[in-house]
Amino acid sequence: ADPTNKGKVFNRGLWRYTRHPNYFGEAAQWWGYFLIAAAAGGFWTIFSPILMTFLLLRVSGVTMLEDALKDRRLGYQEYIETTSAFIPWIPKAKRDEGI
Repeated sequence: ADPTNKGKVFNRGLWRYTRHPNYFGEAAQWWGYFLIAAAAGGFWTIFSPILMTFLLLRVSGVTMLEDALKDRRLGYQEYIETTSAFIPWIPKAKRDEGI
């Protein structure tokens, strides 16, 4: 690891499109399990991906990590303003403070 990057926000690769690609991937995995089970008649299994997505977004995962990173990472607020929190999406343009 490059010591000059310590404390900075990583915004390359998948992290350019979403602040939490690992949590999005985990939720997508749970939704995939549901689709497989639903195809076999297990529609009741929808509760698992709903619960896991809720937990990742609102209870642990994204919420806890965002709170911690706001204070510890230089430039994280700008990263929040330009990058989707969960679903990968095209980054927003940076706001110009002078206008």
